[in-house]
Amino acid sequence: MSRRGLDRGLIVCVLALAVYGLAILYSAGQTDAPTDAYGAWKRQLIWLGLGSLVAAVVFRVSFRLLEWVAPGVYVFAILLLLLTLVIGTGAGTASSTKSWLAVGGIRLGQPAELAKLATILMMARYLSAFKEPPDSLRALIVPSCIAGLPAVLVLAQPDLGSAIVFAGILFLMLFWAGVRPFLLLLLASPVVSLLLAGNTQLWGAWMVALFVALLVGRAFLSEAITVYLVNSAMGVFALTLWNRLQPHQRLRLSTFLNPELDPSASGYQAIQSKVAVGSGGWFGNGLTQGPQKRLAFLPEQHTDFIFSVVGEELGFIGVLVALSLFFCLMLVLLRIARRASDAFASLVVFGMLSLILTHVFENVGMTVNVTPITGIPLPFFSYGGSFLLACSLAVGVSLRAAWDARQAGYADA
Repeated sequence: MSRRGLDRGLIVCVLALAVYGLAILYSAGQTDAPTDAYGAWKRQLIWLGLGSLVAAVVFRVSFRLLEWVAPGVYVFAILLLLLTLVIGTGAGTASSTKSWLAVGGIRLGQPAELAKLATILMMARYLSAFKEPPDSLRALIVPSCIAGLPAVLVLAQPDLGSAIVFAGILFLMLFWAGVRPFLLLLLASPVVSLLLAGNTQLWGAWMVALFVALLVGRAFLSEAITVYLVNSAMGVFALTLWNRLQPHQRLRLSTFLNPELDPSASGYQAIQSKVAVGSGGWFGNGLTQGPQKRLAFLPEQHTDFIFSVVGEELGFIGVLVALSLFFCLMLVLLRIARRASDAFASLVVFGMLSLILTHVFENVGMTVNVTPITGIPLPFFSYGGSFLLACSLAVGVSLRAAWDARQAGYADA
């Protein structure tokens, strides 16, 4: 395959993010007290090398082969998730979960990362078979199950962060497949009801708004009745669920809204992260010089909260550069998805975009306490082999889609 067909924009964005992430990871290990972050950048460099090799291998795999193996890969991923629930182990901030497969004390990886990629392939295969976009909730049952099954298994580990990623992949891929926003709203409505049920006024206003939306949107009568009944049931279920939660579980939910309720335990990570980001100002304290990081007050500064290091040491400018690089990566992936040679390839690339976008949103959000702390890594920044290899696979597949489009004669693809 000729190198002339490679998408230079994608390569430049990924290289820039990888180099930036490596520099921040190096800085995260420069502390005045011993931490697990020390030397992580060297290990990450090895993973980057393996990731480059993986991307090069995947680049040579045709989309016809990916489409053919999608069901097998999906079933294999589900089996690994089931196995993880039986013999899985924890690690780092997820020491109490069953997220990793290990043999002889050696961690082999997180099956959830493979499951995310397998779900994208399976959903792309299913949705690309439609001549017209799905136009009813009934038609969304199968794709919802494709994404929902691994999400439930991952949630049982429990890993809320990765479960949310499956939801992001589902809704964004359905949107790209042409599903009307109104149907996506109906599909998401039970979750909205569950989240708002803690406030009677908000939940009541939501139920009124949903009733009006069902009338204006002219939903099928059977679907409208089902949606409204499910949303009503979610209000009752939320109260039952809250009453069954242990005191420490309720406190964790409460500290998301107000970390100061438990500053030494449940709210500690959120408070330290906000202090670190807020202290950076416009230009930061300087690379390697962040006080929260150097004193090891910042938790998991080389994994979950590495973006806090960016804010503390490089300030608003450093944060802006990082987010701009991610934004450019999204634009490049969007361009490749738009110009892909067929529907399956387009959906796969957009699924990869959805995966990275959801991770960025969750990770950056939790560092500033906009989203709950879910222990989700930041692409190309957080230390970790499993997710970095998953991102490398996404890059390799996207490069192949861009190359195929060029070979098919798409101008500027």
